[in-house]
Amino acid sequence: MPPSLRFGLFLGQVGRDWSALLERFLLAEELGYDHAWLVDHFVDTDGDLSKPCLEAWTLLAALTARTSRIRLGVLVSSNTFRHPALLLKEAVTVDHVGGGRLILGVGTGWHEPEHGMYGIPLPAPAERVERLEEALVVIDALMRQERTTFHGRYYRLEDAPFVPKPVQRPRIPLLVAAHRPRMLRLAARYADQWDTFPPIPKSATAGTSDDLAERVRRFEAACREVGRDPTAIRRSTWTGGDVLRSLETFVAWVEAHRALGFTDFTTGLPGPEHLPTVRQIAAEALPALRGVAQARSA
Repeated sequence: MPPSLRFGLFLGQVGRDWSALLERFLLAEELGYDHAWLVDHFVDTDGDLSKPCLEAWTLLAALTARTSRIRLGVLVSSNTFRHPALLLKEAVTVDHVGGGRLILGVGTGWHEPEHGMYGIPLPAPAERVERLEEALVVIDALMRQERTTFHGRYYRLEDAPFVPKPVQRPRIPLLVAAHRPRMLRLAARYADQWDTFPPIPKSATAGTSDDLAERVRRFEAACREVGRDPTAIRRSTWTGGDVLRSLETFVAWVEAHRALGFTDFTTGLPGPEHLPTVRQIAAEALPALRGVAQARSA
């Protein structure tokens, strides 16, 4: 049976204080969204360095403690910022705080100015992919095994215990952000959920030229190469909040991407003047879209 449809809100913390962020995440839960997301950045990647930006994982732990149902995550954690064992320890802690509601999103890291400002090395793209693959192997092993020994080129573990294990077993769902050929192959091999989106300036997809249909074809081919069923892996994409200004626009956006096999649809949140429409979409469109998907898979 194909995966069910899920809907999310991208509620990144740039430019917002704690009270505003908590309000937005509680709203997402109230409206019945399936998941909500932070970003893993230290500054505004659009260039306004005066905007505040709280740290993602400590913030996520606090938000998880104040919510009760909605799945939460970071879209996505930069592998350049943390050793994979540290990232997983943070993630498992959040998973316990929330009773098993975390989605663990990971990517290679990409924002060069941010790395330079804080003296964090940003290797060449090929090395970043190699590092992330090792990190994914480490993360998976630590969640599944009593002790882990790993001797990679970039990471090394020696008989490392990892307790407690996550609430979600056998592991926290791994979301891998992948937009280019090498990363698509990596997502096909390791991900429970593949995330991608169209080219957006000043984002991880800046400079890509293929459309999503072509990217989907490459991903599905990569899945078959490693013996995985492409339809068994969740596929997520996101866009800005403009599509929530009209019920018809939102439904059309979902249907266009559902036709490509996407299962998870995340948007930004438009301004408060559009909240009545957002509530209408949450009350009418989300249940209807879920129901149509269930009927078609029955």
